[in-house]
Amino acid sequence: MLWNEPNNLSHWDFEADPDWRIFASMAVRAAQAVRCESSDVVRVLGGISPIDPLFMANLAGQGVLDQVDAVAVHGFPLDWNHWPIDEWPQRLCEIQAVTTKPVWVTEVGVSTFGAEEVQRWGLGRTAELLVGRAPRVHWYSLFDLPRAWPATTRHREAEGSSYYRHFHMGLLREDGTPKLALADFACHAPALGICQWFHFEDERLDAAVSMLRRLGVRHLRTGLSWADCYRPGWESWFDRQMRALDAFDVTLTFCFTPEHLGLRPHYASPPQDVELFADFCARMTRRYAR
Repeated sequence: MLWNEPNNLSHWDFEADPDWRIFASMAVRAAQAVRCESSDVVRVLGGISPIDPLFMANLAGQGVLDQVDAVAVHGFPLDWNHWPIDEWPQRLCEIQAVTTKPVWVTEVGVSTFGAEEVQRWGLGRTAELLVGRAPRVHWYSLFDLPRAWPATTRHREAEGSSYYRHFHMGLLREDGTPKLALADFACHAPALGICQWFHFEDERLDAAVSMLRRLGVRHLRTGLSWADCYRPGWESWFDRQMRALDAFDVTLTFCFTPEHLGLRPHYASPPQDVELFADFCARMTRRYAR
């Protein structure tokens, strides 16, 4: 998967790239680089949020969709989106109307910010609405985000309750204890996959693998951060993570600009040179594609 939520200000600085021309060039070159390394790897355009057919049409006009095998969307109607959960089929149709590529749902979830019962109901309704309508559906997420970690969003606490919902998206609490929806999720696997991001040297990795196996998960979405490959010991961590996930069908997201390589010193910045991101994608594909 090439990037994450490129039309979301938290993940792409479109003030520095208002027409997404740099992003389009970067995505095209990255997709080509991945294809040169493997003819079998499915190349997916990073999941968009909000679900915006005009944005998808923009990228199609810039040649991006010609270089990928599928596109993806993210939706959180009970937490962040301004549309009701029952509109999921309509939202998929809006994207299907502007591309013939398969449309994956690579993040969908419900927080327990207000009540665990809301997440439990939302999980069941999401499965009813999406299973069979999208080739891949990844529930976000397995673990709550630890409160000591920042959520990956540019404005953080200034977003008010929207920011704090990031910390309550898991089926498991921060301490590993189950929420009400956990047992229900096992009834929907493997039709539902999981999206779980792992931080650098994440201590939750082994526990996550064990729980994913127990739940019957087959499809897992996670990521490798381009920025992390400038940390000491990055190769050992990447190798450990990917070995641990070898039993799953992994959708591996490549994203996050190293600060010293961005037009601005931020993970969401367009890179100074799109070839550098393409090279990272090629190296990771060469190293981990099966």
